[in-house]
Amino acid sequence: MATISQLANKRLKFIGPKASITSAAKTMRTARIGSLFVKKGKQLVGIVTDTDIVRRAVASGKPLGKLTVEKIMTTPICTIEGSQSVDDAQDMMADLGVRHLGVTKNGEIMGVVSVRNLLLHYKRYAQSKISQDMGYSEPKISQD
Repeated sequence: MATISQLANKRLKFIGPKASITSAAKTMRTARIGSLFVKKGKQLVGIVTDTDIVRRAVASGKPLGKLTVEKIMTTPICTIEGSQSVDDAQDMMADLGVRHLGVTKNGEIMGVVSVRNLLLHYKRYAQSKISQDMGYSEPKISQD
């Protein structure tokens, strides 16, 4: 079974805590990602996700131009060790009610894994199982 570090996106994207929600949303759209790590100086202080933007900013009715990332980010960052299994990540996401996990190696965040990464993994796994199953053929019975 694959480990989380094999699925993780290791090209992390960051944003500052004082950045506007609009700026965060544009950065996510451009990069085609659903989360940004929030970095204050050299320290990671949180994660802001597309879900945070919708639920904590847009749904609040407050003017988006005045809201900053630090007001809606998730902190602390939920993390999983990269050596853990995909099933462990799925269980953790379900238990915590999150769609993104920071992936750590020796306590340092080195990647991010999302629900989409898990879905793609399970899709590839299911397709390979189907291919294997279809490769099986019934023995032919001689009609002598």
